[in-house]
Amino acid sequence: MGEKRLDHDAVIVGAGFGGMGAGMELRRQGLEDLAILEREDDLGGTWHVNHYPGLAVDIASVTYSYSFEPNPHWSRLFAPGAELKKYAEHIADKYDLRRHMEFGVAVVRAEWDDDGRFWTVHTDDGRSRTARYLVTATGFLSQPHIPDFPGIGDFTGEILHTTAWDDDYDATGKRVAVIGTGATAVQLIPELARKAKALTVFQRTPIWVVPKIDFAIPDGVQTLFEKVPLTQKAARLVNTSLLEALMVFGVLHFKQAKPGNKLAALLSKAHLRAQVRDRKTRRELTPSYDFGCKRPTFSNTYFRVFNQPNVTLQTSPVERFTPGGIISEDGTETEIDTLVLATGFNLWDTNFPAFQIIGRDGRDLGKWWREGRFQAYEGVAVPKMPNLLSLNSPYSYSGLSYFTTIEGQMKHIARLFTELRRRGAHTFEVTEDANTRYLDRSTKALDSSVFYAGDCATSRSYYFNQHGEATLLRPSSTLATLHEMDSFPLDDYSYA
Repeated sequence: MGEKRLDHDAVIVGAGFGGMGAGMELRRQGLEDLAILEREDDLGGTWHVNHYPGLAVDIASVTYSYSFEPNPHWSRLFAPGAELKKYAEHIADKYDLRRHMEFGVAVVRAEWDDDGRFWTVHTDDGRSRTARYLVTATGFLSQPHIPDFPGIGDFTGEILHTTAWDDDYDATGKRVAVIGTGATAVQLIPELARKAKALTVFQRTPIWVVPKIDFAIPDGVQTLFEKVPLTQKAARLVNTSLLEALMVFGVLHFKQAKPGNKLAALLSKAHLRAQVRDRKTRRELTPSYDFGCKRPTFSNTYFRVFNQPNVTLQTSPVERFTPGGIISEDGTETEIDTLVLATGFNLWDTNFPAFQIIGRDGRDLGKWWREGRFQAYEGVAVPKMPNLLSLNSPYSYSGLSYFTTIEGQMKHIARLFTELRRRGAHTFEVTEDANTRYLDRSTKALDSSVFYAGDCATSRSYYFNQHGEATLLRPSSTLATLHEMDSFPLDDYSYA
């Protein structure tokens, strides 16, 4: 009897930059029948879902893009979100990925068939499809966190989450409350403050904010980037080097480079002092944890809004909602028309993985991670999960630009599939031994990081999982990551 005919060579879950990177690489490796399944109604991931006022990339655009597909026409050093969405569409068209994409399809479960050596992928429309390989590219920040505040169901005003922004919403003349002060809120709050009659910012944890050196990129420079691509490569190199210094010395090697970390914190404090007049407000906006415990952000406008008479900073926690507003634990009642939830994302409960994955011997990946330790070999593969490439995984996020992670993973896929072809094999699985070695090495390397050697107790950072481990970042430099992904020992996998 012949081998079962599969629906696809590979199913890729997610049509953001990670999923498109995997699609490009698998196509290069000769896999033509791809299904890229996306739960949203269009491609672009984060840059499709988010379109709130003030949205912009927080890594300079020359670095926040594929190195092999530079865009010479970014309008600013930190491009607005709409340009990232446009860039995503350009990638999908140029690399002929659109024909593989299906929108409005949410994956709910995937199971490995050990006899037939294939994955069965189940979607929320009741369908299932089979594929030799499964790639999860569901992003790190894709499952919004919506706190269940007491009485929130009684609130009669408008509620907006930053990941589901209403483009027709106008804050003019309204009393608005924003809950959250992460990177999203830092971009959105100045925009709301310009229009709202009254804006109350509910802050649980202050954020380190450093000055943003942003400017429009002149037409002449855009033309130069287009005509002489080497100039844009040089700009990328300079920017990447600066980010690398911040990441490697400020965060990963905190123990060895404390002065560098303290300097970054001093810069942020000086920025705050220059922009906020009131001493009490400055004190409330100053983090009590070390720089880098939580992802810092860049802004020239965020701190300044707290000088405005229509803006109030509320640091007393929310006790409950009423039909007309919020009562804080200190007894303050804030009457509002609109509630904006900038409450971030849930990584560790719902996003690793974003749907149920059952591997060999019935291993449930989400359960295994949560009951034991979060782990993934080179941030890509997991024991007992044959032919699974898990792109948003523990210890996978490298550098400060997500594109470092994506391109490293593309290199890993290329090396792995080249070896599969050489052996005439169709199945790969990382060995327990190789996985343990990578986990031990990563854990040991992170001992020097700000997460363990610094004071992160009050940071409430998404870098930490529910076990108190910082298992998101890969503890190596960009160059080291790209080299390792291109040269990992081939015997770290078993093949069949």
